[in-house]
Amino acid sequence: MENQPQLSATAIISPQYCAPATHPVDLIITKERTLRDSFTITDTNNNVVFTVKSSLVTIVTSHEHRFLCDANGNPVIHLRRSLTATNDTWKAFRGESEESKDLIFTRKLSSLIQLRTKLNVFLANNSTQDCDFTVKANLSQSSWKVYIGNSDNLVAQIKKKLGTMFSREKYMVNVSPNMDYAFIVALVVTLD
Repeated sequence: MENQPQLSATAIISPQYCAPATHPVDLIITKERTLRDSFTITDTNNNVVFTVKSSLVTIVTSHEHRFLCDANGNPVIHLRRSLTATNDTWKAFRGESEESKDLIFTRKLSSLIQLRTKLNVFLANNSTQDCDFTVKANLSQSSWKVYIGNSDNLVAQIKKKLGTMFSREKYMVNVSPNMDYAFIVALVVTLD
């Protein structure tokens, strides 16, 4: 990401989550081994930045819910996926809301049949068919890159480290300067 053009501050969730203009942000997302998917997001000094709690998915539920909370446990984003949709669509809302006025973004597969996963992200104010961000996986699905729209402007890189029977699965995330890292974390926890 060294030779990328300098981004202006890109606050999608909140300006407080934009990486400093001079340095990228490195985060570690650890998937906990529980009945419900939960994640702990830390910085490189092992300080908790966010946590993610999930609803229990059962046969009678039509949606999966994940809540991205700040280090104090305050809900920042409510992520919701329809379990009946075929295109793996996630919607992100402010706080705990599910109201359309609080929609932040929608993330979905670019097409139903894919050799490599490609996800399109549409911000709530986008009224076009052109996506605002694209998430592209490598062939082995062990790393992803996040780009602005369909350009080559890279804003984040994600590498998955598989866990063992005794260790947890982790995602190593590098977010470009000026990019909203809460937004990137929200995308990462929908990859799985």
